[in-house]
Amino acid sequence: MEPPERYRPIVDDFEAFRDACELPLPSAVRVNTIKATVADVRAALDEAGIGYEPVDWHDELFVLPEASPGANWPYFHGWIHGQEEVSAVPATVLDPEPGERVWDACAAPGSKATQLAALLDDRGEVVATDTNLGRISALRTNTERLGATNIAVTHEDARNHTLKPFGGAEYDRALVDVPCSCEGTIRKNPDAFEEWSMSHVRGISGVQKDILERAVQATKPGGTVVYSTCTFAPEENEAVLDHVLAAEDCELVEFDLSLAHREGVTEWQGSEFDPGVRKAKRIYPHFNDTGGFFCAKLEVGT
Repeated sequence: MEPPERYRPIVDDFEAFRDACELPLPSAVRVNTIKATVADVRAALDEAGIGYEPVDWHDELFVLPEASPGANWPYFHGWIHGQEEVSAVPATVLDPEPGERVWDACAAPGSKATQLAALLDDRGEVVATDTNLGRISALRTNTERLGATNIAVTHEDARNHTLKPFGGAEYDRALVDVPCSCEGTIRKNPDAFEEWSMSHVRGISGVQKDILERAVQATKPGGTVVYSTCTFAPEENEAVLDHVLAAEDCELVEFDLSLAHREGVTEWQGSEFDPGVRKAKRIYPHFNDTGGFFCAKLEVGT
């Protein structure tokens, strides 16, 4: 059974979910607080005659009209950055403090890495890793446009991430927004379901497990790791968490999120997961008029 039908057992109001998947995705931007304040951006958008709607759960997000979010001078000058609303969730949940060292394990093209840099007030350090050189080029371009000077870019497979270039020091926090089957992007990528295959889900889940394991290993005791995907598949979400909870010294922790969501599922197609996966959050398109998303917060053992 292929998506979206395979998720009928775990999605409330399934018909609304399926209908929402067929609607266009609203265009959102994030205020880049390295270069501008929210008030600055409001004034700039007003001056440019661009309508916008504030996002109620996040003061630094706005929804713009259907026109490209990059077709205006505030974007060109790095005051705003096009970023899907739910894409801002994991960095917000990670909530780094200025001066900390943070690893973004799958960083390109840089929306979350630059959001982390802004949350750090462009202090501390964000190590932004990716394995794809083409996407790293976009990461560097976005980093420069947004004026983030505390980002160090590394070209490597996150599963084998080394701390040697940074003196061997472990991270205070890590963001693990892994490559996935991308079902939750269906509203902006209409082919997402057509290109879906169970073999890809099984294959990519192994990669996800290895990356999340490495993130836990590379984060100091008591540190925080946030795991996220833009897919609905439990094989890539709760099953990955279940694996890492058994393999590494870490635990899932509660966190607040103002977006409407459901808790993680503990059973799926004959498999049972660690009860702690309930602390994860599932965001469906029909809940908040957004894309689909999954997010969990872990604390590394002390």
